[in-house]
Amino acid sequence: MAIREFHITKSTGDQVRFSVEKLKKSLLHSGASDDMVQEIVQRVQDELYPGISTREIYNRAFALLKKKESVYASKYKLKKAIYELGPTGFPFEKFISGILYYSGYETKVGEMLQGTCVSHEIDVLATKNSTLNVIECKFHGDDGIKCSVKVPLYINSRYKDVKAPLNSQKERTFKTTEGWVVTNTRFTQDALEYGTCVGLYLLSWDYPNGDGLKERIDRLRLYPITVSTLLSSREKDFLLERDIVLCRQLMKNSFLLDHLGVSNGRKQRILKEMKSLCNL
Repeated sequence: MAIREFHITKSTGDQVRFSVEKLKKSLLHSGASDDMVQEIVQRVQDELYPGISTREIYNRAFALLKKKESVYASKYKLKKAIYELGPTGFPFEKFISGILYYSGYETKVGEMLQGTCVSHEIDVLATKNSTLNVIECKFHGDDGIKCSVKVPLYINSRYKDVKAPLNSQKERTFKTTEGWVVTNTRFTQDALEYGTCVGLYLLSWDYPNGDGLKERIDRLRLYPITVSTLLSSREKDFLLERDIVLCRQLMKNSFLLDHLGVSNGRKQRILKEMKSLCNL
């Protein structure tokens, strides 16, 4: 059977045709050379069987890439690394705040706002160019789950409740407000249509086209610490509990690695990995 005739199983359970080009593109995006990518793709192709899951293909490609160059493997695992920010979702809110902060916004996380009817805890408030953005984050721990229309419906009602009191403030430092919905997965078509119709700004893994989370992270080099192939799960949890979400933040707070009992040699390797990911 030709490789192109293989069908693989997505996280949603759907069967799709295996795409060599899609695998090549994701590997090249990590920074790996053409020769390295060709070798890994050939190895993965040799181990394919009908119905193999996309997760298993990813795991095999990741393991091969990690043997070649750990930094490339770190970038390759970006999507999975964001899922590892769970399960509470709070580190994801901090992560979004960090991305916006390094994009020129003034940000606050977990602020209480009084609405017309009730008070609301807002995930992220971000101000830029005289616009106050009221941002709600919807974190999913499984890439098979899409953000349904119920999410923007609910968030729009919360936003409408706080919008009037915000705009009636006598000494406000902003001119306009905007409501956002941010998710680490994808929106359903209904969610996109409703959110767009009511004027919400929608941000997901791949939306807006060319400016989704994936593109923003790569463009700004704002990778979460969970991409690291050198930090253990325990060490990542320790850092996340102390609001160290970005690789850039760990570089500024490297003393925390001492608190973890990391040896000096290993500490230097970790910081080298962080520096390479941040392109500093």
